[in-house]
Amino acid sequence: MHELSIVQSLIDAVLDQTGNRAVTGVNLRIGPLSGVLPDALRFCFDVASAGTTLAGARLRIDEPQGRGLCRTCGNDFALTDMFLLCPCGSADVHVVTGRELQLVSVEVA
Repeated sequence: MHELSIVQSLIDAVLDQTGNRAVTGVNLRIGPLSGVLPDALRFCFDVASAGTTLAGARLRIDEPQGRGLCRTCGNDFALTDMFLLCPCGSADVHVVTGRELQLVSVEVA
């Protein structure tokens, strides 16, 4: 489960910026094509943040829809998984959104 290493890196980055201030919230954006499972990330966050100034912080995850643009037919369409195939059948697809894995903001007390 690579989500644990992602969460540990996230916690380290937040602690580097917030020092000893209590963190009340962490806001992320995770696209469906990022390869990261939001539920697994939530579980890992609760476990890994115990004993730190992030313990008890609310983890909010925005999950934007993936979008693709077909270079063959010009169709702009929803992408829900890693199979980048346009409804026209073309695999020449540019991923517009959906690969996000971003720390958007941190809330401190």
